[in-house]
Amino acid sequence: MTKLEVCCYSVDCALTAEQAGADRVELCASQADGGITPSYGTLKLAREKVKIPVHPIVRPRGGDFCYSQSEFDVLKSDVACIRDMGFPGVVVGMLDAEGHIDMPRMWEVMALCGEMAVTFHRAFDMCLNPKVALEQLTQLGVARILTSGQQQNAEVGLPMLRELNQLTRGPIIMAGAGVRLTNLQKFVDIGLTELHSSAGRQVKSSMRYRKAGVTMSSDTDFDEFSRYCVDGDIVAAMKSTLQFDDEISRTA
Repeated sequence: MTKLEVCCYSVDCALTAEQAGADRVELCASQADGGITPSYGTLKLAREKVKIPVHPIVRPRGGDFCYSQSEFDVLKSDVACIRDMGFPGVVVGMLDAEGHIDMPRMWEVMALCGEMAVTFHRAFDMCLNPKVALEQLTQLGVARILTSGQQQNAEVGLPMLRELNQLTRGPIIMAGAGVRLTNLQKFVDIGLTELHSSAGRQVKSSMRYRKAGVTMSSDTDFDEFSRYCVDGDIVAAMKSTLQFDDEISRTA
């Protein structure tokens, strides 16, 4: 069965994804940063409310994936906390200054993870040599690699995704970044068994009063009265398409 993981930036979005048929949630904070570690309160409520598997991202900040010692210490503490809270998986990744997988630190993180399934996130798309990285992540024992095929979006990265999927001897290659209902079939056709999508839309704020001339963001073009939310109809349509493809494959 082809699995659909939905990227969620709140517990409300995770519940929407679950109700619409998602197989798994990647739980994050801060869409503007591309996802950072959710707060303890968010993690706690997700454990209480969401029944499908939730894999929180552990990323101490936005930007690159080469961390200072203090950032790495924070990362390890967050991984241990998520493990102790009983989450079935975690999303994490690190590179060294030369663009290689930071193997010494990743070994430390893998040891901390215990029984949690580890997804190496899109730090993979910023690494120097994806084939060497695939071999290293196989040695580490990660469960899956979230990747756009080292391109800005996964549709452009289809050739690399196909090659990685053919080469892998362990980690699941999961396409992410620009995976949508309109291009879903392209990823199924190259043999991928897991897909990652935000499956969302911008939702207007419920605020009726809006203070003019004051903003909480240094980006004056940023719209603080809208936010990105998971669209349950899109998730349901994507999952229905995947289930139909699975049924066709079984009967072919």
